[in-house]
Amino acid sequence: MLFPTTIVGSFPQPEWLIDRAKLAGRFPPRVRAKELWRIPEPYLQQAWEDATLIAIRAQEDAGLDIITDGEIRRESYSNRFATALEGVDLDNPGTALDRSGHPNPVPRIAGKIRRKHAVEVEDVLFLKRHTKRQVKITVPGPFTMSCQAQNDFYKTDEEAAMDYAVAVNAEIKDLFAAGADVVQIDEPYMQARPEKARQYGLKALNAALEGITGTTAVHICFGYAAVIHERPSGYSFLGELRGCGCKQVSIETAQSHLDCSVLAQLDDKQIMVGCIDLSDMKVETPEVVADRIRRALPYVNKERVILAPDCGMKYLPREVAVGKLEAMVAAAKLLRAEHGAA
Repeated sequence: MLFPTTIVGSFPQPEWLIDRAKLAGRFPPRVRAKELWRIPEPYLQQAWEDATLIAIRAQEDAGLDIITDGEIRRESYSNRFATALEGVDLDNPGTALDRSGHPNPVPRIAGKIRRKHAVEVEDVLFLKRHTKRQVKITVPGPFTMSCQAQNDFYKTDEEAAMDYAVAVNAEIKDLFAAGADVVQIDEPYMQARPEKARQYGLKALNAALEGITGTTAVHICFGYAAVIHERPSGYSFLGELRGCGCKQVSIETAQSHLDCSVLAQLDDKQIMVGCIDLSDMKVETPEVVADRIRRALPYVNKERVILAPDCGMKYLPREVAVGKLEAMVAAAKLLRAEHGAA
């Protein structure tokens, strides 16, 4: 299909499920933040499933081609997986600087990082049972998790990142075996820490992708619009992903007004072009969204373009998120008509 549509990963969680004011009033959790959930523990699993069904139906009703579980069961994109690994002391967290420059509680690495069990396989199986469309699931990347941790065990942060990569690699293989059509690795800290990303981040990412034959994506962004308000006009780490084993790269262009000429460096990848501005509560018109895609087309063949929001949508009001997705789907239809596709 020409100009397929998807979300980056997260969809707004219902107010009855999570305290959205508390969630928005703090930095994204790196350790567990169970106090955010409104539902008592005995009923939480059922509540997650019910809310995930809402997210699936909302994406289908908006017309998306590739569906996620909305990351409904997560307090943040990374903490659910990162805190499920062996080697992390959950009772005595550490501290690290968030990409905003503020200290944040993080997992403290006290032993060798190992994956004890599959973390998200049940999420994929649930998703597959409840939609006939293609499905995508997201996992945090090894470099980003190493940046969001206090390393009290390894001699170097690179060693930690490489063991995170082994854990991510095992998870990705299980996710594809469970039926995922796309697995996306979230690596926003490659933009936030570009020098370290060049030193060993790409190496760790490629290790996480070793032996993977399914469709993989890497998401790299400037941070949640609700948390990081200032945007640079260009990426400090992007062209380097040409050396990555992934098949898709997810970038943001809408809020940052990105100079899309940089995308010419990624001529071997499909590009998830972020075309929905998550800092603006107004719903874009389809023509505005289509224009954002048109800015990329001189540098990316139309066959390699996927429409998506800039980043995860979890901080938006649901009605705003739905309106923006409907506009994005309508924009894809405009673009297909322009380019002679049904």
